[in-house]
Amino acid sequence: MPVLIDDDLQLDDEHGPRPVAVINQWLRDLPINGAHSPRTWEAYALAVKSWAEFLASHKVSLLASRKDLRDGISLYAQHRLSGDLGDRLSSSSWNMAVKIIAGFYRWAAAEKYIDAEPFSYASQTLWRPDGSKVEIQRNLATLRTANAHTGRKYLEQPFVDLLMNALAGNSPDGSSDPRFRGNETGRNEALIGFALSSGLRAQEFAYLTIYEVPPLPGRSSSIPVTLPLAPPTTKGRKGRSSWVDFDALSAVHTYMDMERATAVQSSSWDPENALRIEEPTHDGAKLNGGYRRWRHLTVQERRRLVCPGGGSALIGVQRDGSPFTDWATVLRRTSARIREFHEPRFPHVHPHMLRHTFAMLTLERLVRGYYQQAARLLADTGGDDAMSLYLTKADPLLVLRDLLGHSSVETTQAYLHLLDTQRIFQEASDSARPSTTTADAISCDGGDVL
Repeated sequence: MPVLIDDDLQLDDEHGPRPVAVINQWLRDLPINGAHSPRTWEAYALAVKSWAEFLASHKVSLLASRKDLRDGISLYAQHRLSGDLGDRLSSSSWNMAVKIIAGFYRWAAAEKYIDAEPFSYASQTLWRPDGSKVEIQRNLATLRTANAHTGRKYLEQPFVDLLMNALAGNSPDGSSDPRFRGNETGRNEALIGFALSSGLRAQEFAYLTIYEVPPLPGRSSSIPVTLPLAPPTTKGRKGRSSWVDFDALSAVHTYMDMERATAVQSSSWDPENALRIEEPTHDGAKLNGGYRRWRHLTVQERRRLVCPGGGSALIGVQRDGSPFTDWATVLRRTSARIREFHEPRFPHVHPHMLRHTFAMLTLERLVRGYYQQAARLLADTGGDDAMSLYLTKADPLLVLRDLLGHSSVETTQAYLHLLDTQRIFQEASDSARPSTTTADAISCDGGDVL
């Protein structure tokens, strides 16, 4: 938990608790007020720290009167939105800072540290997908931004193919690229393909252990394989299940059996406070003699896991068997190489773009009915009845919401604005229309052409 202190290390004076003491109390209350992630605590602390320092530079107390605080907010907006270039925030960053500061003052008002919070609000009506109406309050200090769907960038299938070939060290046509000088092609291709096929966030797939990777089914199937995720690695520690295609899962198993196995074999990597694994199973293992389940391990603990034969237990490793989690750099360098040698229009790809790409490709397949048809076939051949029922009965948006781990379908619905549904339905209609040939266009009794 972050802690703020003044330069003199004092938390109280003759007037009572100092503002930093109040901030620290607010930070300590975050976990019981819905903020469970350490990264959230740090971001909230930094936002309020910057605000408190700005007020102090203008001789205004963090817990001043409502009028003084409103004047301070006005000055802070000028400073952050049109001040020196190094101090400016983007619209989204400013809105996030306002949200955090407003949350602090809402808490401070409830705890009687101030008489009233300094922000003004306006009521706004939103309509949910089910037709129900909901009233929300918009903070007037925030900026209006573009619709959420306009900021979602994803890769079309030709660019996905370009990326996968480049990760493997190949040219766009799939042949070996003589200009490629990188390493770890098996790891990069398999694990980025795994992320594209599962829609995991960067932290979720970077800190997945090899023991949590689903076993490969005995035969290939169009139905994806369920992929449970441990709560400590997911956003908000909520935990959820996604899925992964058979081919992508097969590539990961090939990487684990060959390239990864070579890297960790007799690895001397030994982290500080190592957690040494004994008797591992899909659910958990003995760690330094005591049994722990994988789903309870934090990100920091996962970095310290050492396999029975040596090397990290994380799915991605370096040549010496140590953990590898810097997928942003892999994607940045690969994107730059594609732009330089193959396709100047190729975008800068970051890990979250893989998640958007998964969402778009999956939603298109769901709208087309691809998974529903595969599920019916699977049910007819004695497959997974639960998965078949889920895919044939659930609404496509609800399926995607569950896979992405969104709290509300309204967040998922933003992807619909990017999907060319008119083209998809037209293509589906064309494929469903029976072809007309001379033989079947003539009636059986020799009458007119239909």
